[in-house]
Amino acid sequence: MLIIGITGGIGSGKTAVSDHFINLGITVIDADIVAREVVEPGTPALSKIQQHFGDEIVNADGTLNRAGLRKLVFSSPAERKWLEELLHPIIRESIVSQLNCADSPYAILTSPLLLETDQYLLCDDVVVVDIAEELQIERSCARDNNSAEQIRKIIAAQMSRQERLDKASHIIDNSGPQAALDEQVDSLHTLFLQQAKT
Repeated sequence: MLIIGITGGIGSGKTAVSDHFINLGITVIDADIVAREVVEPGTPALSKIQQHFGDEIVNADGTLNRAGLRKLVFSSPAERKWLEELLHPIIRESIVSQLNCADSPYAILTSPLLLETDQYLLCDDVVVVDIAEELQIERSCARDNNSAEQIRKIIAAQMSRQERLDKASHIIDNSGPQAALDEQVDSLHTLFLQQAKT
């Protein structure tokens, strides 16, 4: 099975790209969704997080307090490392199992940390969705109701834009309108279908 990785910085438009591939009938495994699934109430990962960070990291309804956790880990590299060492292997295992069940001509793994983790090793090609940093900040603030400062911290913690671009097999420029984005996805889809045949 041909597996294509999609990544990009926060607010770059990975979801818009993935959604278009889904509309084209391609199985998309989203690492962000998997990351939420592995910390749902009752999971071993959530209880380890609660033991480590304390009860205030869990909301009254038993779900993970994501905003609280994000604040903690982005202000402490040691805590972020602890969390990554716990979650990355669990997330990877779930991704692999879902990719093995894909039933389209090729499959997509979309992940903000594709290149920062060993997830890229699961992929034959890497597509980077790219926009300028100012646009990233603008779109992320509008979407997530985060402060520009919080978004800058997340960008600083992620791989640099140039490093990402250097590792890309294909680059999608998402600085234009939706129609331009869809056009780029359509031509990659055609290419991947050909690759999947060979």
